[in-house]
Amino acid sequence: MTDEPTSIKKPSAHVFAATRSGARKLALQALYRWQLNEGPWQDLVQEFGEAEDMPKADRQYFRELVEGVWGAKQDLDTRLAEMMDRSLELLDPVEHAALLIGMYELTSRPEVPYRVSINEAVGLTKRFGATDGHKFVNAVLDRAARALRPHEH
Repeated sequence: MTDEPTSIKKPSAHVFAATRSGARKLALQALYRWQLNEGPWQDLVQEFGEAEDMPKADRQYFRELVEGVWGAKQDLDTRLAEMMDRSLELLDPVEHAALLIGMYELTSRPEVPYRVSINEAVGLTKRFGATDGHKFVNAVLDRAARALRPHEH
């Protein structure tokens, strides 16, 4: 026996994770833009489908995130409001977009481990959000994960 199957799996798993991360980054940007200028999700997918980073992203997952958050925003915001100590209106748009993506994954993407959802949202907030905004995103999504996915803790 050789180690060949293991060595083949690792690069594909890494590529899969990287393309999903790219999809989340573009979804964050699209949802940020949507908060400033509302419109149909299809417009966001088309606009950001031309993004420079799209070739490195999972295009289908990007579309699923944008469409899913767009369609479930009211429910996602209701769930987020239950987990936060401030009103939605006070959220920075980057933090709000990261929280929407994280909450969408926690509620609608059971195949995505809760830790991945939280880590990705925190990473995006560190990269694009306000100073220390990632701490708030981490706390809210951790609280949500404990409530929504107690079996994973």
